[in-house]
Amino acid sequence: MLKIGIACYPTLGGSGVVATELGKMLAEKGHEVHFITDRMPFRLGQFHTNIFYHEVEVSDYYVFRYPPYDLALANKLAQVAKQEKLDLLHVHYAVPHAICAYLAKQMVGEHLKVVTTLHGTDITILGHDPSLRDLIRMAIHESDAVTAVSQDLIMETYDVLAVDKEIDLVYNFVDPRDYMTPANPQLRAGFAQPHEKILLHMSNFRPVKRITDVIDIFAAVHKQVPSHLIFVGEGPDLAKAVNQVKELGLTNRVHFLGKQNNVAEVIGLADLLLLPSEKESFGLVALEAMAAGVPTIGSEAGGIPEVVRHGIDGFLATVGDTQQMAAHAVQLLRDPQLWNEFSRAGMQQARTKFSAASVVEQYEEIYYRVVRNSQRLKPSVNM
Repeated sequence: MLKIGIACYPTLGGSGVVATELGKMLAEKGHEVHFITDRMPFRLGQFHTNIFYHEVEVSDYYVFRYPPYDLALANKLAQVAKQEKLDLLHVHYAVPHAICAYLAKQMVGEHLKVVTTLHGTDITILGHDPSLRDLIRMAIHESDAVTAVSQDLIMETYDVLAVDKEIDLVYNFVDPRDYMTPANPQLRAGFAQPHEKILLHMSNFRPVKRITDVIDIFAAVHKQVPSHLIFVGEGPDLAKAVNQVKELGLTNRVHFLGKQNNVAEVIGLADLLLLPSEKESFGLVALEAMAAGVPTIGSEAGGIPEVVRHGIDGFLATVGDTQQMAAHAVQLLRDPQLWNEFSRAGMQQARTKFSAASVVEQYEEIYYRVVRNSQRLKPSVNM
């Protein structure tokens, strides 16, 4: 069994969800997992055997213009690695976590291995920033192993950063046990009548999510199929979305629920997920919807086609083609047999290709590979 340190963004977001769920699954298999972050990961919840949490405290020394979180994290990673005799650090995102892990390794020694997972914006946004590009490139090269959550993200990493590091493809995953509970009929009744449908969108409401497209799709669908739209999440485009809903006279049809921890329960209420994003490195929410038997109507952007199979468990269209997405949605909502076929196909895919057990095994293989390489490099001792 391994001793693994995990650094991630602990708040809402796909990378934090994946990192936390991965840690929980590793602990279930007997590994010792240490989360090292500035706050408790929101998906961690109650006590778990073999899981430990170490809080990063940032100095407020008056000469610092900005709180030096990166340095504090690097130091905490090194402290925990020494104290707990960690075998490796698994860090999620190149900046700042892989850079901090690299610094920690310099303090602890080469026997501490670093596995970095790229989730998206560290490449698709920060990788294009000249002030950060070389730093991200170094973080990748200095990691003992690098993974990415989609083939599309791997290709973009090579294209944007011109790295020559081998990158392992390890998809995001879901734990099917989280999505086995049937939808709560009383909860659903609070949003829609039995003859009405519910469409869902979950995101951080950034421009790349194309929130206005979500509303345009829903407006077109509602004209043909009585429906409601549920929004989950917050972000910079939230106010714009609220205004658009008011202008279209859909206020009593659109429900803004803000951030929600129990996403499986909310997803279970929906008939369709809308994901018209301009860019998605993977599209974790689509996978979560598939696990719950909810088909996705989305865009052909980034890694989404690697998750949603067009015409099998969802429908995809060109980014911005809201008319086609709405037409696909209406087709599914009006054809119960086709909807059931898509629902079953999605659940099967989530429980096989994207199952937690399968993905955790992939990560374990990578962990053992880098640790074995470390052991091979240790000098022999003559007794």
